[in-house]
Amino acid sequence: MKNLLLFGAIVFFHFSCSSIRKGPIEKDLKALQNKFQNHTGFALYDPETDKMIMSYNGDRYFTPASNTKIFTLYTSLNTLGDSLPGIQYTTHQDSLFFWATGDPSLYYDDLPASHVIEFLSGRTETLVYAEERVRIERFGPGWSWDDYNYAYSVERTPFPIYGNRFTFSLDSVSGLLDSPQEFFKRYIWLGDTLDQPEMVRDYESNRTTFFPGRNRSNEVFSIPFKYSTELVARLLTDTLKRKVNPMQLERPSKNELKTIYSIPTDSALTIMMQNSDNFIAEQLMAMNGLLLTDTLDAETGIRAAEKLYFAGMPDKPQWVDGSGLSRFNLFTPRSIVWLWKQLYTQFGKDRLFPMIASGGGNGTLKYYYQTDPPFIFGKTGTLSNNNSLSGFLITKKGKLLIFSMLHNNYPGYSTPVKREMERILTAIHDNY
Repeated sequence: MKNLLLFGAIVFFHFSCSSIRKGPIEKDLKALQNKFQNHTGFALYDPETDKMIMSYNGDRYFTPASNTKIFTLYTSLNTLGDSLPGIQYTTHQDSLFFWATGDPSLYYDDLPASHVIEFLSGRTETLVYAEERVRIERFGPGWSWDDYNYAYSVERTPFPIYGNRFTFSLDSVSGLLDSPQEFFKRYIWLGDTLDQPEMVRDYESNRTTFFPGRNRSNEVFSIPFKYSTELVARLLTDTLKRKVNPMQLERPSKNELKTIYSIPTDSALTIMMQNSDNFIAEQLMAMNGLLLTDTLDAETGIRAAEKLYFAGMPDKPQWVDGSGLSRFNLFTPRSIVWLWKQLYTQFGKDRLFPMIASGGGNGTLKYYYQTDPPFIFGKTGTLSNNNSLSGFLITKKGKLLIFSMLHNNYPGYSTPVKREMERILTAIHDNY
């Protein structure tokens, strides 16, 4: 009888603790929704026991913002190999014809130096930049067209260079503009004086107007440029100090092409995930399309990846771009948890964790979850009125959990929502 009572007490204590763990979390999530009048989804999973600890709207669809990059990460790790293909080429008589692969690394300051320029510089043949008649759409489905002047929304292109943007620095003392990219100075025009300095590019050309400011300050302007085949050829000519000829020419079959690899794949994925780099994400998704289907196109790559890599996902995603700029993307929290589980199982903590943001450490989580050692590792996502965070949570007892928390349609700024999310996840870290 005594043993039976002891067993009953243990069972009661176990279920009581389970209820206590879930109850306060759900209460906090409901309070958050009431406070911001938004929609919240949360899933918390224990990979050790293969159990979903709790799900609060975990099967509902949300706009994930840059949590979309988790899908691009998984596709890229399974598709691209150790190094990114920089160009594909073939030679004919005294000419070298090369085709783009979508590689984002050429003269992009955030990435290592590409081997492509070194290769092209050393060739004695006439250089011909060849481009297919149909190329990747410059903006993704559902992107805001009027973001074209901002660095987070550069065009998607076959042959990126300089991150598909030009950069000018404004000196507060002299009031003068300067740029390391001499080529782009020809596009700058002087406008009227405003209170604050601005730089605005025309929508359909690279003509850019600089409006000086009455209030002088040091400013850096990073402006997406308008892509064309001819522009790339001129930029390469300017860089290589030798003529590069543009030509419209379809890409030959794989067995006719050789590949020059540019940089380690993980170096690009790390910047994409830690800095939430939209440019890299879109270019890698186009590259995935080329390797999976022979078509340099992000949407084509997504369709192929869904069939190859995501068939086992709990809820079919509505996935339309590589970066999460589109509001057409829709994922569920439990599907994102499923994806992190695949990443953790397939690639391991030692490779995965250095690649993603960490609380108080690096990337977009640098100013949140500031503890030593970090207990949050993952990916943030922010669009106006939408915020998300998904990844790994390590409790004080050393237990590793996988979570996804998404918030849609709150009014105002994201910071108050982020701080509430930080409070809830910290409580799970402290008490679970």
